[in-house]
Order: sequence, then C-alpha cells, then structure tokens
Amino acid sequence: MVLQFEKRNNIAYLTLNRPEVHNSFDPELMVSLLEAWEEFRDDNSLRCAIITGAGDNSFCAGADLAKLIPLITGARVPKSDAEEKFKENPGLGNLAILRDFELFKPVIAAINGHAIAGGMELLYGTDIRVASRKASFGLREAKWGIFPVGGSTVQLPLQIPYARAMEMLLTGELMSARQMYDLGFLNRVVEREKVMEEAEKYAEIISKNGPIAVSAIKQSVKTNLGKPLKEALAKEMELGMPVFLTEDAQEGPRAFKEKRQPVFMGK
Repeated sequence: MVLQFEKRNNIAYLTLNRPEVHNSFDPELMVSLLEAWEEFRDDNSLRCAIITGAGDNSFCAGADLAKLIPLITGARVPKSDAEEKFKENPGLGNLAILRDFELFKPVIAAINGHAIAGGMELLYGTDIRVASRKASFGLREAKWGIFPVGGSTVQLPLQIPYARAMEMLLTGELMSARQMYDLGFLNRVVEREKVMEEAEKYAEIISKNGPIAVSAIKQSVKTNLGKPLKEALAKEMELGMPVFLTEDAQEGPRAFKEKRQPVFMGK
C-alpha cells in the first residue's frame, strides 16, 4: 500500500508509504493521494488532515525518477491502471500535491524527514507544519536542468522572503529545518519522535473548533492572497457573514455563556 489513509477522531491521517525510495511519487502514489484528498474533502466527519511520510529519513523526495518522469516524457509506456490514468491526465499530479486542488479544510504537515522537489512543493498546500530537526528542504530542479512546476516559482516567494526563495530556486541547495523555521515556513521544529505528537496537538485543537468557521477562514485567506485590499475585504465579508447565520454560530456563544466546550455540528 503506497499510501496509508486512516480516519481517527475527526482527523484524516495520510502517510506516504514508499520509504525504500524516500517516499517519492510514482503514478500509483499520485492517484492514491488524489483519491484520499477527495475523500477528506467530501467526508463531513473529517475536520482536519495530517500528512506525513513513512520511515525516519524522508517526508518525500519528489518525483520517482525511474517511474514517474519517464512516463511523463514518453520514455516508457504505462504498465498498470494507475500509470494509464496518470498518462491520460498528466495534470493529476498537480492535483495530488494540492497545487491545483481546491481544499478549504485544514491540512497539517508532520515532516518526518527530508522534503525535496515535489515533496517541498506538497508543503505549499498545507497550513501548519511541524518538522524534525534533521529534516532538510530544497528544490534541486535547476541542478538537473529542469523546472519546478509544482508551484514553487509562484508559491515559495509568497511563503518566505523573496531573496531567500530565489536562493533556494536558483542554487538548488538545501536548507535546514532551523533555517526554514527562522524564515517562517515552519511552525515547530522538534525531535523526530515528537513530530506526530506535535502535529496531533494542532489537529486536536482545530478539530474542536467550528468546522464551518474554520473552512470559511481558510477559504478567505487562500482566495484573497494577492487581491487589492478593497476587493479582498469585500470578499472576506461575503465569505464571513454567512457563518454568523449557522447553528454553530449560535452554539459557540451559548457554550461560552454556559462555561462548557461547544459541540459543533457543522450546520
């Protein structure tokens, strides 16, 4: 099973499970990952997701150079249903790494090891990131004469300062977890054995919050990035005001007044 997908306590757990090849993306993993995101999006019982990698060394090393890239370039023909599906829809990969997939539920990255190339690009679509102290981050594409088309030239300069983003993109050199934390790309840097524990702390807090409010907040942030201020504020009002008309919006203040934990139903 190249992707482990579990549901526990309103939280979806997605584990990239190809540790023998640094959890790199092959067509089967790409197809499975997209299907998992779709199920997470559509399951109203799931309020938050955690994505991680199997093993102690790598979160994800990007595309499998032996299986995925030759399929894209036409150097080999499809040999499985997943490869046929990927060959028929090359854009599937960008959906799987959340580049082109519209998702307004929160996603937490539990970065157990190195996040390189497509593994780094997968992180742009996550909202909170906890990393192992030993993790490293990088976009090596320029070193091999190719282009990081998973969103890096657009997303990375929005998420860290311009000059440091250009350093990563143009040199192809790796940065440490501590460097990425100092740049604001990571929320926590902890020992490897604490990564999932810290990620779950965030997930548990978020999963107890009002799901309609959480989704609308994320949608407003994602939708309004880069928009002119007046237009963005108008869109924020458009997305935010309907939240006040929900049953959850009545439950929250009621629970506060009664000094108890709110029970949100997503209505």
